[in-house]
Amino acid sequence: MHLLYDENGNPIPHGAHDEHHHHHDHHHEGEDCGHACNACGSEEKCKDENLALLTYMLQHNEHHAAELDEMADKLEKAGMADAAKQIREGVSDFQKGNMRLSLALTLVKEHLKEVK
Repeated sequence: MHLLYDENGNPIPHGAHDEHHHHHDHHHEGEDCGHACNACGSEEKCKDENLALLTYMLQHNEHHAAELDEMADKLEKAGMADAAKQIREGVSDFQKGNMRLSLALTLVKEHLKEVK
């Protein structure tokens, strides 16, 4: 199991990983509940949940990019340079997406500071 941390430094446990099998079932409480935030509790709670979820997802993606980069190294050493190249290009795409998520996270934090 590896740990991720929310914006307050609280650990978010995230399943066991091994080199041969990596499966994810992603279910998020309250996701797409079909009504406004005030029906789920409070708008403030929704904002905090969005911040925590975005923080988690960014860390999650960064972790997977690192795992894929390690896989590319192993494949290259095993004589599969063409596959390794494709994975590295995919990792590059992950990193571009992660930069956008990071910017979004910064913007969300700035908006929340303005409100408080």
